[in-house]
Order: sequence, then structure tokens, then C-alpha cells
Amino acid sequence: MSVLSATAQKQVEDTLVKDGLIKPDKLNELHSTAEKTNSPLLSLVVSKGGISNEALTKTIAKVTKVPYVNLSSARIDPQVLTLLPEDVAQRYMAVPLGEMQHRLVVAMLDADNVQAVDFLANKIGRPLKVYAASEEGIRHVLAQYKGEITQEVRGVLNEQEEIEKLVVDSKTQAKDIETAVADSPVSKVLTAILEYAASHKASDIHIEPNERDLRVRCRIDGVLREIMKLPKGTEPPIVSRIKILSNLKIDEHRIPQDGQFTVKVIGREIDLRIAISPQVWGEQVVIRLLDKTGTSLKLEDMGYRGRPLRLIRKSLGLPNGLILTSGPTGSGKTTSMYAMLQEIKNDSINIVTLEDPVEYKISGVNQIQVNTDVGLTFATGLRSILRQDPNVIMVGEIRDQETATLAIQAALTGHLVFSTLHTNSAAGILPRLLDMGIEPFLIASTVRVVIGQRLVRRVGENNRETYESSPVEAAAIKQAIGHLLPANEQARAAAGQDLGYENLPLSNQNAYTLVKGMDSPDTPGGYKGRMGLYEVFEITEKIQQLIIKHATSSEIQKTAEAEQKMVTMRQDGYLKALAGYTTINEVNRVAASDSA
Repeated sequence: MSVLSATAQKQVEDTLVKDGLIKPDKLNELHSTAEKTNSPLLSLVVSKGGISNEALTKTIAKVTKVPYVNLSSARIDPQVLTLLPEDVAQRYMAVPLGEMQHRLVVAMLDADNVQAVDFLANKIGRPLKVYAASEEGIRHVLAQYKGEITQEVRGVLNEQEEIEKLVVDSKTQAKDIETAVADSPVSKVLTAILEYAASHKASDIHIEPNERDLRVRCRIDGVLREIMKLPKGTEPPIVSRIKILSNLKIDEHRIPQDGQFTVKVIGREIDLRIAISPQVWGEQVVIRLLDKTGTSLKLEDMGYRGRPLRLIRKSLGLPNGLILTSGPTGSGKTTSMYAMLQEIKNDSINIVTLEDPVEYKISGVNQIQVNTDVGLTFATGLRSILRQDPNVIMVGEIRDQETATLAIQAALTGHLVFSTLHTNSAAGILPRLLDMGIEPFLIASTVRVVIGQRLVRRVGENNRETYESSPVEAAAIKQAIGHLLPANEQARAAAGQDLGYENLPLSNQNAYTLVKGMDSPDTPGGYKGRMGLYEVFEITEKIQQLIIKHATSSEIQKTAEAEQKMVTMRQDGYLKALAGYTTINEVNRVAASDSA
């Protein structure tokens, strides 16, 4: 924040009041607080006055007659970022915006400080055109320096001779490798890859050996994208560096190894789960990034609406029973369970979880990390949990008959139990438990609600356009959800309340308004972020009878649709596409069929 003269600060205060950003009595109150606590008034205006830093920066720029720019959501061209070196940008809190009349256009935090501007101009040897910007806006652009990963890595890889010296052969001692790799250019390459993944909110990094090179891919919003290729010679030192950080055996190349470590990148700590496995051309590394920041654990924010949301909340009010979630790896099952725990968490109940790994640390919940190396498995941990007087138990995953049996027993003895299984649909959970050897009558009497889910990419909020559906898209919508849509205007409100989506189109329309995103650095492919598609049904008496008869998942699903009007994942996806959250293509990619 700029240091202002007394006269300028008084003008800023008057302008804030004049523009209606703060009331005079509130400003007087903050003046008293500033005098008592010896705190800067303008800092208090932001922290306690209800004024955003962006609005205050704009007002200061107006008073000091410096042009203002809002960078909070700006994407700067990587070529423009090269106009000002990153270390200089960091030191002076200044970022380049382009060139104008032979001058470098920069946004600065201290834009009205003539001395600071002169220092920067002399440092880079160019005249400047200066704009004022908030600290948040400048840090948003500074983070984008990491986006041009290939350029950054190329600079490191220019030291190719140094890297090639680190290539590991069978005669190299492990200690020698460790010492050499720790300070090598390869460490900088790995840091650049991790920073790129973190800044783009990637969930996984895949480092894959080929015959002549090393491919690096990131899974961003559920889709793998190649971000770079490295010389083949970088493979052994990079893999060795990851093994060292994960406390794995760096001289073991024949068997898979799993590990973990924590890094601090772009200002936040991220837990990494490492899986290394031998391949034909070397060792493949898959890094799972567990970044807790910016994840909402509210059911509505995750995409639950209407019927599924009502059924979930009804089951959360029960004193005992099993609530089971299914879906492939990375479909958000664990996050759904955390959101349910947040719904019921209070001081009157004891919640114990058993997880592998613990992805989110929740205050007020007793969380246990599975550790198979010392014999702490899901089954042994669950036995221990039952002696801790829990009301609610969360088991990260039911993987075997022993864990399934213990979870069933816990539900039978008065506990509410959450867990997950890997199946293709909600209906597939019940036959899966039968396959594990669980008695049908136990399943029928303990399972309360089953959930199937997938994740789809959201269309970017600020970079989208609407269009009219094609005849093929309209036909697909009618076939999938025509019977769910209101037949006339009178039925629209009731259908919207039932399904959880406002302003639903009518079933007899020949075309529908859909959205698509525009491709940009901030929204690759037109998407940014993800949300869930869900199907939820409860275990009624009819479904209990089907379980006892060893019915197939397709029979159970048909009964749930007929009896409970269950909305399938595909139908939920089409409703979300009509509401403007995602696209028809994305739903078809993730939920191609409603069959179990």
C-alpha cells in the first residue's frame, strides 16, 4: 500500500466518504482505533471498514492522479512478461503490461512514489509509463511468470553438460547420486514443474520415459495435457531427486515404490503422493497433488441439487446405517464424504475417520492415517475405532471383505458409517458388496443411501458465449431428460424446485440455449474448475428384496428410476448443461451411458 502524505490521506478519506464506500461515523471509529493501537488507518479501512484493497487502491490512484488498472483476473501474454525479469518484478512489486511509444508500461504497487519509479527505470534502462495496481493484482501477475514453464526449463537445460554428468549408471554409488542431484539444475527443473502444476491447479503430474525423451504431462480439470518434453539424459537425475525427497531407495529400479513429501510452492504448502513404477524405457513417476486451498466443502457448491441433495440430507439425519459413494479414482468421492461430515459436525458427536491419505484436515474431526508398513490397515484401524465410542465413522475405502464386514457391523451396532467403493454406478455398489461375500440380508438392513458420481469441467465464468443447440443436441436432450422438463409454463416453478434448477426450458422446445467457453490461457479449452454429476437413491423395501434375490445392478437401477424417479448422472449432467454450468460434450465424455 502506498505511503501517503497527510494531505493526500485526508483527500483519500474524503473521497471514500463521497463515493459512498464508507460512512463518516465508521471512519471516525477507525480513526480512534488507529490512534489507540498505533496502526495505519488505511490498513484498518481494509481489514475492518468493509472496503476491498482493490477499491482502496483505485481511490488512492484517483487522488494521486496516477492511472489505475485492475489486475485481479488479468492474464498477461508470456512474451510481455519477458520484458521485465522476474527477480526485478518481485523486488520492485512491478509487472509489465506491454510497450507504448517506446516506453515500457508497468503496473506498480508504489506507483505514486517518484523515487521508486526512477530507481526501476534506471535499473532496466528504459523510460516507463506507470499504472497503479493492488498488491493482490500484482501477485496474480507475478504467479504467471511460472506459467511459461518450457522457457524457464530451457534456460536450466542449457547447462546440458552438467546434467549429463549426473546420469546414473549401475556403478554409481547411491550417496554420490544424492549429493550430486541435490544441487543440480535438475532440482530447478523439478521445482519449475511443481510450480506450473500448482499454479494451474493440476491434480496429477505424470513423468513418463520414452525411448528418446522424457514426457511430462499434467492432469488439469480431469484432462491430461502434455506440458513439455525433456532430453532423455534428464530422466535418471529427476527420478533420483524425487526418490530422495520421498525417502525411497534410489538404487532400486526393478519394483514399484510409493512415497510422499510436502513442498511449499507459490506461497502454499502442497502434499505430494509419489508412485514410481518400472516401465520398458525407464521409470514412470506419477505425483498426486493434494492442495487443500480453494476447495469448498459445501454440498451445493460441489453440484448437489434437488432430489439428490434432499436424499443426502435425509440420510445424514439418521442415527445409524451405511452411506456409500462410488466412482472411479479422482471422481471426488472423498470430497463428498468430507462435505457430508461438515454438514453434521458439532460438539455433541464424536467423528472418527480412517483415511489413506488424509486429504483435508478438519478441525473437530479425529482423523487417522492408514499405515500398512506398521500394520495399520483399514480393517485393523476400524477395529480400534469401534473402541473409541464414535457416533460417526468414515472409512476412506472398502477394499476387501474384512473391511466391508467390519463396516456393516459398525452400522448394525448404532453407528453412522461413510465409505467408498470403486464401481461404475450407484446401483453397482450393492452387487459389489455381494461379490465381497457380504450376506444379502446384512446389506439390505444396513445400507441407507448409495451415491454414484463423476466430475465434469465447468465452463469459464468470464469467458463464455451462448448458442442455440443443434438438432442432434436437442434430440439428445429430449431423449435424456424430456420427461423431467416441465410441459408448460404452469409446471415450470414446481419442476425447478423439484430438480433444483431455476428457469428450466420446456420439454416441447425444438432448440435449447446452451453455453460454451472461449479458449484462453486462464480457461484452457473454455473450462475452469470442476463440479460433480450425481445419482442418488435410498434402499427401500423393494430394493431390499432385489438385493436378497441377488439382482443385477441394472435391475436395481431400473427399480430406483421407476420407484424413486432417480435422476441419473447423465440426466444430472444435461440439467447442468441447460443451466449453463457445463457443456453437452463434456457430459457425454464423462457419463456416456446410463447403464450400470
